[in-house]
Formats: sequence, structure tokens, C-alpha cells
Amino acid sequence: MRVGLIARDPGHPVLVAAAEVLVRRGCEVEVVPPGGGVEVVPPGGGVGALADVYLLKARTPQALSLARELERRGAVVVNSAAATELCQDRVRMAQLARDAGLPFAATVAAGRLGELAPPAYPFVVKSRHSRRHDLVARVDGAARLRDLVERWPQEEVVTQPYLPGSGWDQKLWVVDGRVFAARRRSELSPDEGGPGAAGEWEPSAGLAALALRVGEVFGLDVYGVDLLDGAAEPVIVDVNAFPGVRGRPGAPEALAGLALRLAAGRAAPERGRVSAGRGR
Repeated sequence: MRVGLIARDPGHPVLVAAAEVLVRRGCEVEVVPPGGGVEVVPPGGGVGALADVYLLKARTPQALSLARELERRGAVVVNSAAATELCQDRVRMAQLARDAGLPFAATVAAGRLGELAPPAYPFVVKSRHSRRHDLVARVDGAARLRDLVERWPQEEVVTQPYLPGSGWDQKLWVVDGRVFAARRRSELSPDEGGPGAAGEWEPSAGLAALALRVGEVFGLDVYGVDLLDGAAEPVIVDVNAFPGVRGRPGAPEALAGLALRLAAGRAAPERGRVSAGRGR
């Protein structure tokens, strides 16, 4: 079996560990540069033919374009290009979640940050389009807002109400139905010492079930769910397609198992089609 990694950083720990498991199981693992173009996957057989399954870790426009072309040619891509792209737009993300009855934080499209009419302080402002090093900040007053506007004047943003918490974020990661969890210092609670290392945490059965429901709604097999840790919980504040899942024992094995299962299923005609929702 051949497994393709569409990744900007193929040296990411979870990818390296999963690849080692796959190689031990007799698989060939190849890195597919997200900006390499679709010519790396000709429609015929031979060198460069479709892999049995692709893991879409990168989320750049080039990576999504490549994933869509792979799907068009019949490839199995995890997560699908459509599901990955949806999770990059926080307005669409919130709408889908709330329409499905998920307890997602109220999220309002606010246009460019430089033109923002601020809601009541404090509030949370985030880049509308989720990406690495995007804007996520708590705004306590006009001075803080002016500071952000100076640095991000043209950024398309959303606003969410600030809901007091414990100073920690509840992080849930799901890989093929397995739930992993940790707590991490919240970047929105500077009084609590700012971001920090993840701490051990065992979610309740209800929170684990909520995380699994997110995957069903969003059509994701590998994803993260950020939850408020406070009196108002459970409140979902973000969903991430194919997060890093760093330091979670068993996560690389779960990822490798997912790739093996989907690669094997591709050989069966009734399961060889790519689903628009789940990339299967």
C-alpha cells in the first residue's frame, strides 16, 4: 500500500511517528509537496500513480487545490478538501455547528478590523480565516483595540463574546473515532500566565461524545475541538482540521490505523468512491 502525506512540514512529530508505523506494516510512505502541482499524479498507472490514501495535513490554497484534483481523479483524501476548507472559515464553521445544535460560541462576521464597530467590552476577536499565526485576542477596551488595529488593519475578523474561564483551554483531538485530550494555558487569559504546556486531563463521557459529534457534522476524521473551560461549558470556540496532536500517546498509531483502513477499503468497489463529506 502507498500512503501520501500532503504536508508543509513532513517532519512534524505525529507524521513521522505515524509514517514509522506504516513502514513497519509494509507500506510505502511518500511526501507530496502541497505546492508541487497536480502533475505529480498522472491519471494512468506507473510511477506517480495515485496512492491508496492521502493525508491532508497542509491547509494552504495550493494544498487544497491539489487535494481537490486528487479527489477528482478518485483518490481517498483525509480530511477531504471540502471539509478542510470549511474549517478555515470561522463564519461558516460557526453557522454549520449552530445549525446542527452544537454549543458553538456566538460568532459574528465583523469585516475588516480597521473598520470594526466594537461590541461590548470585553470581547474576543479572531481572524475570519483560520491559519497559522492568525489573530486571536481578547479586547478589554479601546486602547487594546487600537493596538490591534495598528498591526492588523486589513484583517477580516469575527467577534465572539468573552466568556470567563479557568485560564486553561480544553483541547480535544479525534483521530478515527479515538478521543485524545489535554488542557493548555489560554492565550486569552493573560492574568493566568499566558499560553503554556498542555497538561493531562481526562474529559467526561459527555465531552468525548460532543467531540465525536463534531466529526459527524463537519465530515472530519482527524480534527481538534477547542472548548471553553469555565462555568458556561460546554462551549465550542474552534474546530481545526488535522491538528498536530503533539505528545498524545497512541495518536500516531491511530493515524496509521486510519490510513491502513481507508487504503484497504479503496480496493472494494463499494467503498472506493470519495465522499464529498468525509473524504472516503
